[in-house]
Amino acid sequence: MELTREEESALKGEQGEIMQMAYRILVATGEATDAEKLVPIEWAHLSGVNYNTIGDAGEEFLSGISRDARVKVKTTLNPMGFDIDNVSNYGLDENFVSKQLSIKNSYETMGVIPSFSCIPYEIFDIPKDGTQVAFAESNAAIHANSLDNLKTNKESAFSALASAIVGKSPYSSLRKEDNPNVTIQMKIENPNELTYGMLGFFAGKVGDTSVNISGPENMDKRQTKAMCGGMGTSGTCAKFIFGEGNADCEKIDFDEKEMQNVHDELNTSEKGDIITLGSPQLGLDEISDLTAKLKGRSFQKRCMVFMPRTVKEQAKKIGYTTELERAGCEILSDCCTCLSPLISKDKVDAVTTNSIKGAFYLKNSNGVDVNLKSLLQIVKDETR
Repeated sequence: MELTREEESALKGEQGEIMQMAYRILVATGEATDAEKLVPIEWAHLSGVNYNTIGDAGEEFLSGISRDARVKVKTTLNPMGFDIDNVSNYGLDENFVSKQLSIKNSYETMGVIPSFSCIPYEIFDIPKDGTQVAFAESNAAIHANSLDNLKTNKESAFSALASAIVGKSPYSSLRKEDNPNVTIQMKIENPNELTYGMLGFFAGKVGDTSVNISGPENMDKRQTKAMCGGMGTSGTCAKFIFGEGNADCEKIDFDEKEMQNVHDELNTSEKGDIITLGSPQLGLDEISDLTAKLKGRSFQKRCMVFMPRTVKEQAKKIGYTTELERAGCEILSDCCTCLSPLISKDKVDAVTTNSIKGAFYLKNSNGVDVNLKSLLQIVKDETR
């Protein structure tokens, strides 16, 4: 990989240990992905925030580098493990709370924006078309490449942090022009957000770095987010393009049989003890839609609704949060359904959700069973 004189100097340690470490990560990543060079980025979005995912080693690493490391570009953060406003309500282990706050403080010391959101594309302005970014959150990377006309690889926690510190990323894979070699033809009538989540999960398994999607029309925001979330959990695929692709593309049908296969893989319970909505977190449009669907109805069991803090503040001004709380919703910011200690197999046997991403992590990381339903079906079955 070709480096400039300044980059070589940093790699040799002549610009300090932090920059040397960051360049080592980027050069190793670049060489592993056949990158020609490093290119400037304008925005990094970091994972590696939840103590459940990075543990003591990650917390200690961040605490150590935060003394000297500073980010060079706009840098935002994925959700952490709890809502800082009501953490005392959940009886969490004191060590978890302490270590999570340490992680939060380390990132803030480095100049990272404490967004604690997996949907940065909904709460920040999108740069101009073609802008290079470095997104470690899988659904955000897919959304950036597929719908926002940005360019990012599916970054790791380390590579995205290194990119934030250096302001550059390896020029490889999806940062270049990419031609999918698979076209998935959707053959489902009247799809909902759960259908699109399953389509994304299927696409992530059969696609390489990108896929063509043929069939969907007029997808709304919930459906596109569901597809990005589903795709991000099941493989390396990090971009979809609407259309048939060229004549050489392999054609694969996503039909009722394939949809049922995905459903059977993730749906492991006939009912849930609690309901979770928001994986990816809910945006303002989705909250408006949920409020309209409730129409005076109330949930008959615990319902946890996850949204970014900035969205919660907007929803509060409009009056949506009052209506959701009236309906029995427990509103949480800063965290997400996925990997949260707020949902554990010690307290919950099964969770009802409309999220494929949430179902995957609830099942494989939290160890609880999952009851998959569309939002419309959840409101119909679980409220009165």
